[in-house]
Amino acid sequence: MKKLSHFDESGRAHMVDVGNKAITQRVAIATGRILMQPQTLNMINEGHHKKGDVLGIARIAGIMAAKKTADLIPLCHPLVLTRVAIELFPYPEISAIDCRATVETHGQTGVEIEALTAVQITLLTLYDMCKSVDRGMTMTDIYLVEKTGGKSGDWKRN
Repeated sequence: MKKLSHFDESGRAHMVDVGNKAITQRVAIATGRILMQPQTLNMINEGHHKKGDVLGIARIAGIMAAKKTADLIPLCHPLVLTRVAIELFPYPEISAIDCRATVETHGQTGVEIEALTAVQITLLTLYDMCKSVDRGMTMTDIYLVEKTGGKSGDWKRN
């Protein structure tokens, strides 16, 4: 089993030194879902929410979150992101919205945490905007789908 990279030989937390790593294109894709009442999803899809374009605002929140990840996760490196894309897929048959975040950079460390943060904040924004009509919404199935680039190579969830 590999050791945890954010601890030194003495067991103290530290930021991983990526200075000697090659600059490569790195991409990460993460996904997640929010479940809600059918009426809530209808309100979002029909644009009848008093707060405006719920999906558009959530999408912008996810993009902003990816850019601010290093401010939220203590040992995460600040990165120059070259692309953040948030896709939202409503599923009326199960009364849910799926979020897919794709994050890219050319750098010395990956963007998995940025993609996961983007998904979490996108879903949390959906919750925040709709909690007045549906406090029982559930965020679930948040995970890394795949990542490419870097020394460890490509990884894809089975």
